[in-house]
Amino acid sequence: MHGPLHPELVSICFTLSSPSFTTHISLLSDMADRTSPSHIQQRPYGSTIAPPRGNNINHPIASFLRQLQSQSPEHSRQRFGLLAFFISGGILLLLTGITVTAFVLGFIAFLPIIIISSPIWIPLFLLVTGFLSVAGFLFSTAVVMSWMYWYFKGMHPVGSEQVDYARSRIYDTAAHVKDYAGGYFHGKLKDVAPGA
Repeated sequence: MHGPLHPELVSICFTLSSPSFTTHISLLSDMADRTSPSHIQQRPYGSTIAPPRGNNINHPIASFLRQLQSQSPEHSRQRFGLLAFFISGGILLLLTGITVTAFVLGFIAFLPIIIISSPIWIPLFLLVTGFLSVAGFLFSTAVVMSWMYWYFKGMHPVGSEQVDYARSRIYDTAAHVKDYAGGYFHGKLKDVAPGA
């Protein structure tokens, strides 16, 4: 169980549940109904608000929204898509500009540090680049040599079917070219020397 209730909390609860409190609330709501202006009409949920007739709204966004409401749903969807495209494109363009500006300002701010520490960074950059290049070359050479070893031993490494197919296509094409060239030159030879 909980401990004893605070006396102020108990008095608030009795005040809220008393009949006089509910009477005060109903009197206040009656007063609010009587003092509300009669020209304000209640709108049903989901209805649109018509633009004020006394004001002439010539703002481009307001006129665009009025045109959007007056068009068919298909045109509205197209215009909404175009509007979304331009808004998102503008936001992305703004973010790109901020990023480029921050990069340039950071580069300008750190340029003295880069220049002062360049005797350390340039040899380190060349050393790391050279090491990665040599390591990548050695790794790729080892992979190719291992694949060729497995291929020529007849163990069918990955991709050997494609290599066999390409080799047979090259052989067939070479044989076709040889036959065509042989027949072509034999025909030319007969044209040059008819008795041959």
